[in-house]
Amino acid sequence: MNKAIPFPIIITERLNLRKVVPSDVDRVYYLRSDKEINKYIKRAPQTREMAIAHIQLLDDNLKTDKAIAWGITTKESDVLIGSICLWNFSEDKKTAEVGYDLDPEFQGKGIMSEALKAVLNFGFNQRGFKTIEAYTDYRNLPSKKLLKHHGFIPSEDKKDTDNQDNEVFYINR
Repeated sequence: MNKAIPFPIIITERLNLRKVVPSDVDRVYYLRSDKEINKYIKRAPQTREMAIAHIQLLDDNLKTDKAIAWGITTKESDVLIGSICLWNFSEDKKTAEVGYDLDPEFQGKGIMSEALKAVLNFGFNQRGFKTIEAYTDYRNLPSKKLLKHHGFIPSEDKKDTDNQDNEVFYINR
């Protein structure tokens, strides 16, 4: 993505999907370190410094067209309640992976469903991806339900070599 192109803010009925910025560091730290949010994610214990570095990585990945990450906020507040990203773009930019997390206080309210619908629309219609994949732990039933609700199907032949607990789902345009 060229620097001249503005960040693709997405507005839905209840949500604003916006750029994650340095002032979000405390919420990024919380989302990446909370035991409940991360119970199915294999990630080293996080520090505030790692959250700062993560925000910089998101910005670098945006500038080099490797990923687009949105912070999820409600229309009532600019405080991050979660995040969603398209990342791990294939070399030909036809495939991307979606990833997401959400503060437990906001789970079960259709928020991630609303955000995912908007990001899938952006990925297919604005970026022109042909396939979007998602890797989720086989025990993470709410995530699997969300993906299936949005048309993702389990991949029979693709495995996550880095995490045997993950199942791979995909959706084609």
